[in-house]
Amino acid sequence: MISDGSITAMIAAERDLFVARNPNSAALAMEAARHWHRGVPFHWMLDWGTPFPLFVDRAQGAELWDVDGHRFDDFCLGDTGSMFGHSPPPVAEAIARQASRGLTYMLPSEDAVAVGEELATRFRLPFWQVTASASDANRAVIRWCRGITGRKRILVFNGCYHGAVDDVFVDLRKGMPELRRSLVGQVYDVRQHTAVIEFNDLPALEAELAKGDIACVLTEPALTNVGMVLPDPGYLEAMRDLCTRHGTVLVFDETHTISTGYGGHTGTYGTLPDMFVLGKPVAGGVPCAVYGFSAEVAERKERIRAEGETGHSGIGTTLSANALALAAMRACLTQVMTPAAYAHMLPLAEHLAHRLREVIAARGLEWHVAHIGARGEFICAPRPARNGTEARAAMQGPLEQALHLFLINRGVLIAPFHNMTLVSPSTTEAQVERLASVLDDCLKTLIG
Repeated sequence: MISDGSITAMIAAERDLFVARNPNSAALAMEAARHWHRGVPFHWMLDWGTPFPLFVDRAQGAELWDVDGHRFDDFCLGDTGSMFGHSPPPVAEAIARQASRGLTYMLPSEDAVAVGEELATRFRLPFWQVTASASDANRAVIRWCRGITGRKRILVFNGCYHGAVDDVFVDLRKGMPELRRSLVGQVYDVRQHTAVIEFNDLPALEAELAKGDIACVLTEPALTNVGMVLPDPGYLEAMRDLCTRHGTVLVFDETHTISTGYGGHTGTYGTLPDMFVLGKPVAGGVPCAVYGFSAEVAERKERIRAEGETGHSGIGTTLSANALALAAMRACLTQVMTPAAYAHMLPLAEHLAHRLREVIAARGLEWHVAHIGARGEFICAPRPARNGTEARAAMQGPLEQALHLFLINRGVLIAPFHNMTLVSPSTTEAQVERLASVLDDCLKTLIG
């Protein structure tokens, strides 16, 4: 029902409108291009599909203002980094308080005790470590898993994303593993040490683990970086059983699926991994991540350490667990990421999913909406994907670019990667209704 011509026309019109609406951003983009490669401090800032970057003035809660004075309903929230709202007051106050007391010591503070207790209680794993990012956490976890098992290979799922970790940049294309085509400067073939299979394919998982050489299975409990792929009923429980049976460490990366509920997907649905990674929102937007592990894993780690030398292990960086991050994380965990926050987020996200389905159905489109907790996505295909291959096949690049440009020009931000939305504790029903209304106007324009 939506023609290629309509999509092309909308992209052209919305790009022109973006240029006309944003002269201050345009001027700053020209200045920035003098010294920043490709005009931005970090290249992901170009992924929005706009003619030049939108420069931000400030953000608070679920709202954002650009340098041209436009206000946005923000359903992207820093691609999860601000999932619990921009600058939550408890976190902002903790940062201001700690800023005058020292930013980093390479020594623990009192906050470390409180954060450790909170993490262990909430996520049911007794031991934890802090890194500067989820990428760092996943690198550490992979290294520890190889160390404690004596195995070289890891297993990931097609379409996964676990940060900028070389080992996971493997895809399945027509059933064959290949290096991810976007991977820059790779000088060795990670397929020698990484197996990749489709999510929800239990026989393939069993066959790989039965070889006895997989150190860990690293996965999100539900895939959220290749569209949204939910686990089949019983799949995670079967994964847990197979990993135990074959001596493989099970790792859940809950950096995105923390949206599921107060204890993340793990706490909501009960399947307990051996190791657990959480990045992005855990310190309210301050760069920080954590990884937790069982008492058995801790004991095996200590045996490995006793066999080696003291000194650099290849794990961690100087600023890991700095005092500012610990103060922010304590405030975020205890005062922001609360049961009350989820009690607001989850029903509102359910309502958003309902409204998006209504808009799509009213326009006669065979699309669907997937969501898990506070995270949702409208997908331009009739059926939910069960694996990464199906999720990629559902992506409609030019159509999604047209949708995103239309929304941005009318003051609504969703994630620039596919059509993902997040509901925060600060998001209002009026913002949800506005997103639904603007999407309806967009579809009406495209359909004609």
